[in-house]
Amino acid sequence: MPKWCILACEDYLTRLQRFLKCSLLEVPTATRHKAGVIEQYKEEEGRKILQKIPAGDHVIALDVQGRPWSTTRLSEELANWKLVGKNIHFVIGGPDGLSAECLARANQRWSLSDLTFPHPLVRVILLEQLYRAASILANHPYHRE
Repeated sequence: MPKWCILACEDYLTRLQRFLKCSLLEVPTATRHKAGVIEQYKEEEGRKILQKIPAGDHVIALDVQGRPWSTTRLSEELANWKLVGKNIHFVIGGPDGLSAECLARANQRWSLSDLTFPHPLVRVILLEQLYRAASILANHPYHRE
């Protein structure tokens, strides 16, 4: 990941710790070859991702086909997830997206936008939005409407 992404993610993770216990876990992407098959890469990455998620945990797949949420809606979802008390995993796919198995495992699918973002930026947007949603729940002045 580029240095700017690492710094931004570390910043938002530090901020989030006031509200939530959270961490960022990276799963290496599959090694790509010129003659490779995209579906095979996605399946390999999907297996690695799913190995990291315990059964019973709640999974939100970031997926362009998912439902768009406003920041307010995200804060409502966050409040609900906290009430349920399960570990929550936000899953970001590799350069070719998520495998069918990851999408099938997801309890929810969330679309950040109809736009296509570079992979590093998605991490930063996700963490910033989680911080913003958590700050809404804590009545912290970070979010303004």
